[in-house]
Order: sequence, then structure tokens, then C-alpha cells
Amino acid sequence: MRPKANTSQTIAKRDPALVMRLSRLGAFHQSRLSFMRILTRRMIRENWTFSRPVFEFDANGVGHAVYCAHTPDRTYSLIAFGHDLPPEERSDRVIAMRWDSTFTLFDGVPEPSDLERLRRNVPLQEAGRVSEKELSVSRANRSVRLWDHVVSCLAEGMQPDPAEIAKVGYLMRTTAVYGSGKLGAADREMIADRPECAAPFQIEMLSVFLTRTYVRDLVQHIADLKGGDAAVRLDAGIARSLGIGNSTGLGMAPFLINHPKLLNNWISAREEAIAIVRSVPAATEAEVETFRRLLIRAVYSADLWHSEHPIQVEKLNRLREDLSVVTTHVAEAAICGPHPWDRLHAWAENTLGEDAQECLASLMLEPYGRLVDHLTDQMSDTDRNAFRIDGTMRVADLRAVLERVYGWALEIDWSDRSQCARAWYVSQEKLEPRLGERFEEPIAAYEQPLAPGRDAATLYAALKQEDGDGHLAAFLLAHPEHRHSVRRAQIVDRAPYAEIRDNTIGSDLVPIDMLRCKLSFFGATQFDPRSDRWVRICMFGNAPYPEELQDDPDHDWSYPPLADGVK
Repeated sequence: MRPKANTSQTIAKRDPALVMRLSRLGAFHQSRLSFMRILTRRMIRENWTFSRPVFEFDANGVGHAVYCAHTPDRTYSLIAFGHDLPPEERSDRVIAMRWDSTFTLFDGVPEPSDLERLRRNVPLQEAGRVSEKELSVSRANRSVRLWDHVVSCLAEGMQPDPAEIAKVGYLMRTTAVYGSGKLGAADREMIADRPECAAPFQIEMLSVFLTRTYVRDLVQHIADLKGGDAAVRLDAGIARSLGIGNSTGLGMAPFLINHPKLLNNWISAREEAIAIVRSVPAATEAEVETFRRLLIRAVYSADLWHSEHPIQVEKLNRLREDLSVVTTHVAEAAICGPHPWDRLHAWAENTLGEDAQECLASLMLEPYGRLVDHLTDQMSDTDRNAFRIDGTMRVADLRAVLERVYGWALEIDWSDRSQCARAWYVSQEKLEPRLGERFEEPIAAYEQPLAPGRDAATLYAALKQEDGDGHLAAFLLAHPEHRHSVRRAQIVDRAPYAEIRDNTIGSDLVPIDMLRCKLSFFGATQFDPRSDRWVRICMFGNAPYPEELQDDPDHDWSYPPLADGVK
């Protein structure tokens, strides 16, 4: 357990009414509190060691490998299977049945019998079954054009073209990383008390971290077999720039709605970190220098970030323009005097768009790991009683909560078809969430409770007919259809960042805002929407590989190093 930093927060956290709007949530960037960076900091702090006891592949990449991560107390092993996938069967869609590689993260070191059991099941993914010894199951496909380019270059004794690498940023992309009981794997509660699993999604992040090493090793292995003595090693800098891609669709979006207390804990920690830094009375020269250095790298990152989606193209153009304004402002206005970060934050609110505001907020945290990193300890949800309804609460008190938290929803005319144009449902084919057009498809009967604003407004209308001094227990006995809304309102009353304060079924909903919010907490970069419903990202790009961890004491790998000639 890290000692808690001596912090003095004199400036309040931002109002949830400001933070919890979809447009702002969809502008979040990775930060020191992102889960990938939490993991790599722990690896460095605890001096984890790594080994590769098994690596057996042919020239087509068919075979298997075992990568072990040794913590101070236990070992986790990524078991990777490589497959010869025909081009016509390669698909990033969740309904795909075959992949270039499949993986599981094993609790401990696998025995030969474990490997044989997993060889029969892991390549099948949803069609297979694993046990409580497995902590996650995942799969990935090659980025074929870049993969072939890298293999050919290395085999012929040349390094791959950096411009081609920059266009994609990864050699493989995952299409799912399943944990928490999926397909029979261990439930999170079985490992939640382990220190390395205390922060959210650490098992999934470890799986991706080790997968990245596997991908680097596999592309080198195939190039060596193809080129023989002529083959060369992949340049360490190029290898470092490569991350693991990910294709994520609507299946991830409802997570934020279905886990209100967890969402609150993520955003509350981030907002507290921002408030702590804004409360810093004065900045040292070293802290200002760290900020300025990473601002330059953030500008470079935005220049490298490309997308063809119209919404993202517009956001990127504004982000780049705003970061240029920030650079000029920081150069002309010294970061000094009382509360310099609060003044910079206030200037940003009045000058920049939401994307640049949130990018700047993340940057402001970077010099202050000693003040904010301890907040990661409160980002998981350990409250077993969060979903328990307080039936003794007075009707009038709940009405007041609804007015305070859901005022935006009470102002919406829910009889307007445009305000309830969409409906969330679960696909029978893959048991994954989907979003359909309520008035164009016969899906209303299968709607999932993923419209908390509308349901809160319906609850409020019902409560207006009740005696304010009555208790909710009696109300819910007569109207059990409102239990889920009462529960949510009571959760948000205690956890102010638990609710998205926007319409999640309106015709103007942009679901990728929800995806980006969650992915920013993972630590994803290069957010590239392919529609308003699915997105590609990069994970662990520029991160150290296992053998490089102890050479990365600054923990700032998520900001790309400057290319030669970039000032």
C-alpha cells in the first residue's frame, strides 16, 4: 500500500452537471489515472519480472507460447495460440468464428495438461469453455497489410517504413478481451483482494500488455524464418511505437449505465485529482518544465492522430487549433504566481473547446503523481450495499433528489418521438447490446432499461401523485415497475458522478461518446471512429516492453516521443 500523499484540496471538484454530459465524456483523454498506466507503474514499483518458457511456432505463425509475469506474490501466464487464418475468414466483427491468435490469462504457471485443455477450448472463444484458473479470454487479428510489410522488410534486411507504421500504429488488434466470469473464467470477486487487481480492469490490461510482447516476438520469428541470415531485428524504437489495436462496438456502451457506482468512482477520482492540482498554491520550475515538455508531446500526438470519420475529423481539427492556442498562451503567460493551474484551467474553460479542455486537464496532472496517484486506490466499486433500496426514504425527499439530479430529464418532452427514437436491446445472435430505431423496427418489447433519464421522469410523474410524507416502501409495493429508477436515484444521491446527464435514447445520441469515456479510462489513444457505433483505438502504444520497464522511471510513455526533426 502506497503512503497517502499530503494533499490540500481547497478548490471544489467540477459540478457533475458540467462533467456528466455526453459531449464532455466523449472528449476525455487518457491520464495518470488510466488503467494501463496504473498497471505499468505497479510493475515498475514492485519490480515484476517476466519469462517466456514456451514459444513454438512454424513459418505461418501456427503454434503456441506462454508468457509469465512474476509479481512479488504470484505468477500470471498469458497463453497464446497462433492460427493459420484464411483471408476470407478474417473479420473484426464480434460474430466472427476464427481469428489469427487467441489467448487466455492463466492464474499461475500452466501444466502440460492445462495447455492441452486450453488448446481445445481457447481457439473456439464463445464456443469453448474455460475454468476458474483462467482470468480472461481474448482474440486478435493481424493488420494484414502492415504485418506483411514488416515481415518482408525485416526478412530482406531492412527496417519497415516509419510512415507506414504511423498510419496504423499496431500489428494486431483485439476484437474482445473477456474477463469477470465470461465463458466460465474466474469471477472478479475471486481475485479482487489481490493488491495487483485492486484497481479496475488490471487483469485485462495485463493480458493486453503481454499480448503486445507476443506480437512483437511473433512477427520477428516469422521474419527470421523467411529471411534466414539476411533478416534483421526490428528497431527498438519502431517496436516501442507499436501498440495493440482494438475494435470496440456498442457492446461496451451500456457498461457505463449498468455500473453507476463504478462510473462515479472513476470520474470522482479524476475530478478530485484535477481539483487537487488546481489547489496547488505555487508550481516549481521542475513541475512547470514537466508540463511544458509533455504539452509539446501532446501536440505531436494530436498531429499523429488521424481519422476519416466526419465527427472525429472536426473534433481533431478543433483540438489541434486549440492546442496551438494553449502553446502560445503558455509561452506568453508564465505559469507562476498563486494557484497557477487554477488560473490556467479557468482560462481554458473560457477559451478552448471541450476536447482541449480535457486534454489540458490530463496534462496538468502529470507533474503531480505524488499528489494524485493514490486516488487509484478508490476507483473500484467495493460497496456491496450500493444496490439496496432504502424503503424508509420519504417520497418528498426522493422527489427533491430527482429535481436536483434529473432536472435536465424533467424538462424533456418524452412524448416527442425524436426524444425516444432509439431503443437498446440484446442481440439474440451474440447476446450483445445493440441500438435500434424504435419506430422503424419491432424492438420496443425487448428494450433494456438503459434510458435512466426517461425512466426518472416517469418516476417523478408517479411520485407527484403520492403523499410527500409517505415512505418509498409503500409506493414500490404498489408500483414495483419503478424499483430500478428509485435505486438509481438513491445511488446518484450518494455518488454524484454516477449518472450520465443526457438522453441515451434520443435521435441525436452519438454512442461513441460513451465508448470514448470508458476507453479513456483504459488509457487508449488514437481514437478512430468507423461509424457512430464502433471505434478503433490503440493500447500500450509507446509503452515499455517487459525488459524495458525499469528504464522508464518517468511513467509518461502514453505521450509519444518526438520524432527526429520535430520541435
